[in-house]
Amino acid sequence: MVKNNIEVDVKVKCIEQGKSQVMLADEIDTTKAYVNRVIKKQDGVVNKTFVQMMEALGYDIELTYVKREG
Repeated sequence: MVKNNIEVDVKVKCIEQGKSQVMLADEIDTTKAYVNRVIKKQDGVVNKTFVQMMEALGYDIELTYVKREG
């Protein structure tokens, strides 16, 4: 199981950066609708098969975000 709430994580990071999802979508050359769909979909960020493999090995998944320097 992915322990993170990706939707909340992205929204918090947007707020921290002073960016909207529209601005984020523009930066990565996609639409707000697509960004929204990716962050709301349970298996949209982490591959479902990868999650199943890690679960079968007895692990949950927890994403850590590290701010890049510069």
